[in-house]
Amino acid sequence: MALPGRDRSRPEPRPVGVPSYPGEAMPDPASYRPATGSIPEAPGVYRFSDVHGRVIYVGKAKNLRQRLNSYFADLSGLHPRTRQMVTTAAHVEWTVVGTEVEALQLEYNWIKEFDPRFNVRYRDDKTYPVLAVTVGEEYPRLHVYRGPRRKGVRYFGPYAHAWAIRETLDLLLRVFPARTCSAGVFRRHGQIGRPCLLGYIDKCSAPCIGRVDAQTHREIVEDFCDFLAGRTDHLVRQLERRMAQASENLDFERAARLRDDIGALKRAMEKQAVVLGDGTDADVVAFADDELEAAVQVFHVRGGRVRGQRGWVIDKVEPADTAQLVERFLVQFYGEQAALAESSDDAAQPVPREILVPELPAEVDALAEWLSELRGSRVVIRVPQRGDKRALAETVARNAAEAFTQHKLRRAGDLTARSAALQEIQDGLGLDTAPLRIECIDVSHVQGTDVVASLVVFEDGLAKKSDYRRFEIKDAAQLGDVAAIAEVVRRRFRRYLAETGNGAADAAEKPDVGSRPGIDPDTGRPRRFAYPPQLLVVDGAAPQAQAAADVLAELGVTDVAVCGLAKRLEEVWMPGEPDPVILSRTSEGLYLLQRLRDEAHRFAITYHRQRRSKGMTSSELDGVPGLGPARRGALLRHFGSVRKLKAAGVDEIAALPGFGPRTAAAVLAALTGDVPAKEPT
Repeated sequence: MALPGRDRSRPEPRPVGVPSYPGEAMPDPASYRPATGSIPEAPGVYRFSDVHGRVIYVGKAKNLRQRLNSYFADLSGLHPRTRQMVTTAAHVEWTVVGTEVEALQLEYNWIKEFDPRFNVRYRDDKTYPVLAVTVGEEYPRLHVYRGPRRKGVRYFGPYAHAWAIRETLDLLLRVFPARTCSAGVFRRHGQIGRPCLLGYIDKCSAPCIGRVDAQTHREIVEDFCDFLAGRTDHLVRQLERRMAQASENLDFERAARLRDDIGALKRAMEKQAVVLGDGTDADVVAFADDELEAAVQVFHVRGGRVRGQRGWVIDKVEPADTAQLVERFLVQFYGEQAALAESSDDAAQPVPREILVPELPAEVDALAEWLSELRGSRVVIRVPQRGDKRALAETVARNAAEAFTQHKLRRAGDLTARSAALQEIQDGLGLDTAPLRIECIDVSHVQGTDVVASLVVFEDGLAKKSDYRRFEIKDAAQLGDVAAIAEVVRRRFRRYLAETGNGAADAAEKPDVGSRPGIDPDTGRPRRFAYPPQLLVVDGAAPQAQAAADVLAELGVTDVAVCGLAKRLEEVWMPGEPDPVILSRTSEGLYLLQRLRDEAHRFAITYHRQRRSKGMTSSELDGVPGLGPARRGALLRHFGSVRKLKAAGVDEIAALPGFGPRTAAAVLAALTGDVPAKEPT
């Protein structure tokens, strides 16, 4: 699809090596940054490529200049996945488009064409089993299927489990006795002239031996497809009429069989409970997320009944709120569904009439227009406000939250995986013993202000949150990340030496640690820093790891191993080693180190935000008459910062709930210093 607009891109930059082996230099984003004036302030779609020309990320923007410039900010302030993407890329180009619909279409087409490694693909895969009907064959077959869509096959689902499909088939085959055997079994029974067991118990019409012809068998399959497609009431009424007719004709055996068939249909329908009484066709979408990942759940409702459910857990490439997650999901998922329906000749609509979401995306009108084109009729995107749809949306949200929790705990809760992870770390890093206690340090700040650090603890591969610690970094203006790491390590292990009585120069200076070092004699509980880790992980590469090792050597701590985990290629750096240790991407040990690092990052970010928020709410606003903590918080939530609040007018502040002209004037007076914040006594 050709879209209007023109290609604008920077000439190919000088090659900057993307690491293909440990130690090779990473690309510097500044080396391929386009001149700011060359980027148009227009809507468009952009793509990042590596030095080999492979597209690694595709995105769209209302303002290309503003969006692209955000990628070339200070690397330390970027989202971890964004930082990894821009340091892997070596080239960026863009295409200007005329409308938001064109941007959506081009973005999806590029993602589909290039399959960028940093873009999320909501594609169906073997995770979700479906019920496949091979309508393209002379004798269609019903079977459980996982894999890519094919032409001549209709698909129903997806189902959460394969056993759910088999259970549904077992109920329905007595009513719709269609073929379920493979091609080999079908031919073999045709050759021997005897049906299989299902043919003997009337759960197959046995077309293999000619008990029914091809047309009759196809009619059975079509009735089966109609039932799964939602036309259930018509089939039930038809069977009830046949049962009444058989009873009137005194054919009680046939009437009893039809009665049992009706019961089987109703039991199958009960497994798909009515959730929307108006018979709505809709998809209900919900999200649960944190700073690094997001879980999405979708319930497919057809004819008012939940016909399928699926979910994904994805990595975030960029910071994204719920509205942005909704937009990206709708573009990726329904674009993929439309392509699958086209490639498989599936009669089912790839997009439902209605999509219920937790928040509306910014370009909801353009998105609805694009989805309507995919469907061929009007599609509505909305947030349910009340009634059954709101209740169902809350149920889907609970499922998303539960799936996200289970994802976080699945590997960590697996004893075998945790044992394997610790053994892989021991072998990979050459440790004497498996590191049963691992601590990780991360530093968080914004351009050197409000510098804080976190220390998180994992024992036996599980987080021990009671031992988490937070640090305020002293003399932050003079310290970089490496020096900040050194300060945290020094403070943490000085406390360890003091609490275990190993830090004093002579016995007279040793503190009273009781008969059990590390245990508080008054409370009987472990002291805060009394136990050292077997492994100390720092967020960073060789300089950070070496700084931590130097501090431990300075303090005389010799039984703690140190390593650094670099985000770029997930390399593990050991102090004094010129090359990193490379753990397999599928390694449980690497996954445990990543989870430890991400938890330290989350804990540090949370503390940093608390400090920054506390700093904004203090001082300048504290002396305003009638302005308590709740109102101060409301002001900062609305305007985002004290600087933006100073730039606001009295009328804008007074328009907020709970504020009036007098309070608004007092707030501005306190911030600008025009009049005293407090009235004179």
